[in-house]
Amino acid sequence: MTQYNAPLKDIRFALQDVLGASALFERLPGFESATPDLLDAVLEEAARFAEQVLAPINFSGDQEGCELDKASASVRTPSGFKEAYAQYVEGGWPTLTTPESFGGQGLPETVGAIVKEMIDSANVSWGNFPMLSHGSVEALKAHGEAWQQEAFLKPITEGRWTGTMCLTEPHCGTDLGLLKTRAEPAADGSYRLSGTKIFITAGEHDLTENIVHLVLARLPDAPPGVKGISLFIVPKFKVGKDGQLGERNSLAVGSIEHKMGIKASVTCVMNFDQAEAWLIGAPNKGLMAMFTMMNTARLAVGVQGLGLIERGYQNSRNYALDRLQMRSLSGPKYPDKPADPLIVHPDVRRMLLTQKAFAEGCRVLALYAYMQHDISTHSPDEGERKRGEELVSFLTPIVKGLLTELAQEATYDAVQIFGGHGYIAETGIEQFARDARITTLYEGTTQIQANDLLGRKILQLNGAGLKHFLGEISTFCQEGASNTALGEFIAPLAIVTKEWSELTQEIAKRAQANPEEIGAAAVDYLFYSGYVALAYCWARSVAALADSSATEDFKDAKRHTARFYFTRILPRIHAHGAAIRAGADTLMAMPESQFA
Repeated sequence: MTQYNAPLKDIRFALQDVLGASALFERLPGFESATPDLLDAVLEEAARFAEQVLAPINFSGDQEGCELDKASASVRTPSGFKEAYAQYVEGGWPTLTTPESFGGQGLPETVGAIVKEMIDSANVSWGNFPMLSHGSVEALKAHGEAWQQEAFLKPITEGRWTGTMCLTEPHCGTDLGLLKTRAEPAADGSYRLSGTKIFITAGEHDLTENIVHLVLARLPDAPPGVKGISLFIVPKFKVGKDGQLGERNSLAVGSIEHKMGIKASVTCVMNFDQAEAWLIGAPNKGLMAMFTMMNTARLAVGVQGLGLIERGYQNSRNYALDRLQMRSLSGPKYPDKPADPLIVHPDVRRMLLTQKAFAEGCRVLALYAYMQHDISTHSPDEGERKRGEELVSFLTPIVKGLLTELAQEATYDAVQIFGGHGYIAETGIEQFARDARITTLYEGTTQIQANDLLGRKILQLNGAGLKHFLGEISTFCQEGASNTALGEFIAPLAIVTKEWSELTQEIAKRAQANPEEIGAAAVDYLFYSGYVALAYCWARSVAALADSSATEDFKDAKRHTARFYFTRILPRIHAHGAAIRAGADTLMAMPESQFA
């Protein structure tokens, strides 16, 4: 059976030594309480909760799954899930990053991301139940009326209620301009909402007394397409403006999906039949409010990918150290045993180092992105807030797209290292591969992230975030150019950063002549960008070793892993660059009739 131990040493190294989080929080108004001592206490307690409460019910939850009682339209979660959620609420975890004015603890979102990584490594299915509550909180904070914040936001913050996002419908998928759900005004200022939504995470469950659905729908006079979408609050149990719970609303789960993975997380078809609803934000401006939720969720799903990379690596490493298989090519390494352990074999080491490089590099990248978010919301300097906002906007599709795609590779390698034992359910390894698969799909597929990155963040917005990021890397390379300990990393990083900039300009020029070039290049461009971003994270990690109090063994392992990343993983950008430069012709030239 699989194990999980929170990687606190590496988390602290990434957070403090590489990114200097405490120094940042100290100067950001509102985060003064996020002292190193408090952060250590949060990390220790989150690790205990993840390791001792959530990890033990991960495998059993996958085996048991969720059960729908059609007569009562209720869903029973797996054994132990409800009790774990009660402990989660009792520990104050739902309140961690919500502002104190709404009943929260007001800690940085970066701290919440660290806790979330541990939860997702331990039990990603369970982590889905509270995950979307965070997006609901952000939407209510940004767009809700005062009474809505009082009536809905506080109970969600406390964990007494959870939130959902109800966006997708059977006929429209990602193309929300086609949605048909309708909302008609009522005499009391509310609305009556009808329609069907699919793929709704935690749409129904037995963990809390109420569930607050944030639902996209059209008003009767709405213009067609995405310009006619509004966002509504639709609670499972009606909620008065005084915050009091009322009768059951006219909505119900129609069915729950039978999925490839995350089987302990309920995914629902939700039917709304003249359900009482409240408009949140302005009419026909629902997409703006939706993206407040969506961008939060996209970063969160990227962290899910990170959590699964880490969990797969830990168990692959343990197995490779223990499992005896054949002899080393250069002669027996353990002559007193009947065979050598798997870890002596070069290709097993390749897979382990790939997992390790992804886990540790992606951790720095994800936390860096979250720190930019904290800067964008709390810095007293307007220019710094704008820069932080542009950086996190640029990095969000990379974090979501890259980390989830790398989770596919890392969990694939975990199964491969276990061999036949990885393919059978009893070891628990195949569960991680199944659970990881959804992360590239929900909250926008990798293709959606890639188009957002290249089409919108780079071309439409003139690459504001990219320019900041390139400038930061260039400054880092210039400042470290004379550091002999960094030479093997600084020189190639400077080269690929320059090539990244040049490639971006090439794509922009070609897209002016043929818009199809954007779609043809987008996914390769996302990977290219992500691999260079990780190279920067690894170079910064090596630079941080000079002033770190970590052990020499820890530092030596970092250098080895960084060297592996630069020599074995970073060169992947050349294949992506070649594919980008091949252009759209080979994709678009063949007639549809020839796809036979």
